[in-house]
Amino acid sequence: MESDSIGDGTAIWAYSHVLKGASVGRRCNIGDHCYIESGASIGDDVTIKNLTAIWEGVTIENGAFIGPGVTFTNDVYPRSPRMKQAENRYRGREWLAKTVVGEGATLGAGSVVVAGLTIGAHAFVGAGAVVTHDVPSFALVIGNPARVQGWVCVCGSRLEFVQTSTKCESCGMKFRQTEKGLEPLRPPGGADA
Repeated sequence: MESDSIGDGTAIWAYSHVLKGASVGRRCNIGDHCYIESGASIGDDVTIKNLTAIWEGVTIENGAFIGPGVTFTNDVYPRSPRMKQAENRYRGREWLAKTVVGEGATLGAGSVVVAGLTIGAHAFVGAGAVVTHDVPSFALVIGNPARVQGWVCVCGSRLEFVQTSTKCESCGMKFRQTEKGLEPLRPPGGADA
């Protein structure tokens, strides 16, 4: 480990590499053969499964789950900076496209996230999905390109709606649909709204 910014209680398994300048929060679990580049930021309580690389410009917020073999990028129009025709483009940092994975979001195994996107809080990206647009909070997206196919609770259970509201069958959390997506009405274990 080269980074001096790794939180207490974080486990980093065999053959994983965390570069100097990367930030990893507390109580994270980083599986075998992972790579965390300088400038990447990982919050607390994050799980990153085997064979995943987190590049500069990628921020993973608290409680997110990153499945095995998830692919991130950080340049929308990549070229080799060693190629003479492209070297001017890479003199500064303007090429860097920042990606955010929101709090509690899940990225399924083998999913691909194109650079410069936001995966909303508690969203769920299905295995093998190719994410080419921002994903709303609590959305379930699958396919290539990934499209919204439903909604999920904070606990991860799929939500079924009666008109514009629902209550999670697993944890009791309530939601309503709005023009912008899904809005929680009360936290799990909280008072009724």
